[in-house]
Amino acid sequence: MPMLSRRMPCRAGWRHLTRIRSISGHGPRATRHDGPVLPDPPSEGGSRAARHLGDRLTRLARVTAELATADTVESVTKIVIAHSADAVGATMASLALLDGAETLRLVGLRGGDEGEAERWASFPLDRRTPLSDVVRTGQRLVLTGATEIAQRYPESDRGERSIVCLPLTVTTRTIGAIGLSFPGARSVDSAELEFFEILADTCAQALERISAQEAAAKQTAKLVFLADAATELSSSLDYQTTLARVARLAVPTFADWCAIDLVEDGRLNRLAVEHVDPAKVQLAIDLEQRYPADPDAPSGAWNVMRTGRSELVREVTDEMLVAAAIDEEHLRIARELQLRSGLTVPLVARGRVLGVITWVSAESDRLYGPDDLALAEDLAKRAAIAIDNAELHSQTLAAADQLQHAVLPESLPVVPGWELASYYSPSGRTEVGGDFYDAIPLGDGRLVLFVGDVMGRGVGAAAAMAQMRAAVRAYAALDPAPATVMGRLDLMFEQYPTDQLVTLVYMVADPVRGELVVANAGHPPPVLLRRDGTPEQLPLASGPPLGISEHPRQELTVPLEGGDTLVAFTDGLIERRDEDIDRGQQRMDAAMALLTDLDLSVALHQLVSDLRDVSRDDDVAALAVRRS
Repeated sequence: MPMLSRRMPCRAGWRHLTRIRSISGHGPRATRHDGPVLPDPPSEGGSRAARHLGDRLTRLARVTAELATADTVESVTKIVIAHSADAVGATMASLALLDGAETLRLVGLRGGDEGEAERWASFPLDRRTPLSDVVRTGQRLVLTGATEIAQRYPESDRGERSIVCLPLTVTTRTIGAIGLSFPGARSVDSAELEFFEILADTCAQALERISAQEAAAKQTAKLVFLADAATELSSSLDYQTTLARVARLAVPTFADWCAIDLVEDGRLNRLAVEHVDPAKVQLAIDLEQRYPADPDAPSGAWNVMRTGRSELVREVTDEMLVAAAIDEEHLRIARELQLRSGLTVPLVARGRVLGVITWVSAESDRLYGPDDLALAEDLAKRAAIAIDNAELHSQTLAAADQLQHAVLPESLPVVPGWELASYYSPSGRTEVGGDFYDAIPLGDGRLVLFVGDVMGRGVGAAAAMAQMRAAVRAYAALDPAPATVMGRLDLMFEQYPTDQLVTLVYMVADPVRGELVVANAGHPPPVLLRRDGTPEQLPLASGPPLGISEHPRQELTVPLEGGDTLVAFTDGLIERRDEDIDRGQQRMDAAMALLTDLDLSVALHQLVSDLRDVSRDDDVAALAVRRS
């Protein structure tokens, strides 16, 4: 294959200039004009090859231009199949992509009948077909005539034809294949193969680009969904209304049909059901009422409730519907719902299965996978906590204490290069407070730390605390920059107004840069203890609480060296009756200076013991980090 003397990183279309020589059908000779290698001017006898070259170059340019604006797998498939078939007169063209590790999904077909498209919509990768063989091997396949086809695929009965299949490869990964079929025993020359390979490569690059965009958009949608769900789940103690709102949040972004069932008196009671088609909501209700699920069934909602384990049905086949149907009417309703894929996850709180959440794909034709199951399980955990919180509202002090600790980290992460310690002590009241904290290691070695305080008491404050902690974690995953996270939290408060005030100090510690970046929203500023025993109050303006600021939050960057210790805390640690808070900060500095050589956990507990006013009925939360 002719090549330029040096190949530089470039777009897919430019990258293929080194292969245009082969498309023309000429030999290796070329003329140099102080630039890329160009074909010799065609002789009179080579005018046909030149015309073919011109046609193919024109088509490649058109394909590249069209793919540059394509934004879905369907649009890429349509463009590539149309051009590849039209360029060489193929009577059939198909494109299949890997769907998971062991399945191929037919995403485009031209020249086949509707029944064939349905029959081959999804098939195992280990099935002997031209497309699956090419995906497995990563090598192109050319079969000329019925004899060659029959030798390799004895079950094929399409008569005299020829087949060309090429892999869709990105770097070293084969993500799918494109296949072409021609009538008769048609030979395919090297120039045509080269043209097909460039088309396949261009197609693969476009699909990879779209896949990356879709993955990023899907991840963002998941994080936003979880933040919105956390807001809904913490907005009310009426968990029945709240769960109905959560079901509406899931439809249609992640499900065409969402049902939530809770255990009541040993029975599963349908609390909420939402469908992308409102007309089918009643159909789904009728199906459940007329044909209730078998409590002893080895799969389905009852089995998930019994075992506490999630179930994923990647593809609902008609055979499954027939096997599960009690009678013809049952089968008719099930088919009318157009079930495509489904998952069921348990609502588990404190070891008790409270119910199940079911997501079903129908009209959207989406197929659920492990990532969708993980998202549903995350939602179920949050929903279960909301239900449990409501039940705990009227219980004793011990139950209230359990609720408080359920929404705080059970343990801090172990992060190389960092030493972490935390302290939490509730007030003596039966109502739960709103102090919260967390530490989140990032993949690049940085560490996110935050401490916050929801003003007020009771289950409402605890629910808001759970909402805030979930929202901070979600927004930190999108972009951990302190000013960015604070801005998104302010926006969340604007969109979901609340009577509760929330203060927060949010930090990102970077061991590579040796620095700490901090933003504050109405919270007491952290204190930094240098390794030489010198305490420093960070020169950080407290600013207004979340949702009140009319201006972007400011960041403060301070050096963080080995042996330095930072302590963030809630106001319950330093506030005393009839005393200015500045006096409390001074006492904090004095107490910090005595803790230089102590183990971090011991030092933090000693600090709280020295500073806390036991006469004040207030929660205390503190989070300490020391750079190794």
